[in-house]
Amino acid sequence: MQATDVLLHARPRAIWRAEYERLVQEGFFDNEKVELIEGIIVQMSPIGPAHANPVDLLVESLVPRIAGRARLRVQQPFALSDSSEPEPDLAIVPLGDYSESHPSRALLIIEVADSSLEHDRETKASLYAAAGVPEYWIVDVVARVVEVHTQPRAEGYASVQRSETNSVLSITALPDVTVDVSGLFTANK
Repeated sequence: MQATDVLLHARPRAIWRAEYERLVQEGFFDNEKVELIEGIIVQMSPIGPAHANPVDLLVESLVPRIAGRARLRVQQPFALSDSSEPEPDLAIVPLGDYSESHPSRALLIIEVADSSLEHDRETKASLYAAAGVPEYWIVDVVARVVEVHTQPRAEGYASVQRSETNSVLSITALPDVTVDVSGLFTANK
């Protein structure tokens, strides 16, 4: 029997988040950027300047305004379900001690997309909605817009709005915290 024959008849085994976390702790992925999505260990794309810049600008803007009310996690694991532990670009999570386990609740998750737009729209949006994440933003660096996903349902978000560069967004859970969309695509001068 050849290897291709085995693969045709094989049933893949999903990995659970607890197993994945043990592998991470044991150093299996020390030189790789990976995340767990629906039981599959997925390699993440390298981060280029077009992706990194909006992340940096959001961090600079959000940290001082949410300090003492919530925590901003940058490209850190999020305990989404027993079979998924994505590493969103940004997650605003409730204040708490996450030294023993990653947060499983978020007020807002933000993904910055250049090459990952379809994955962020389809796979990640569905997962975040099913887990009850109340608000999910996709910063589309190619189109220079932010997609705001709200009203999570088991099958996905009921509301998706595109915010153009002349828009100002506010975070539903922290309505006094706003983000100027145009400011995400250019550095402060």
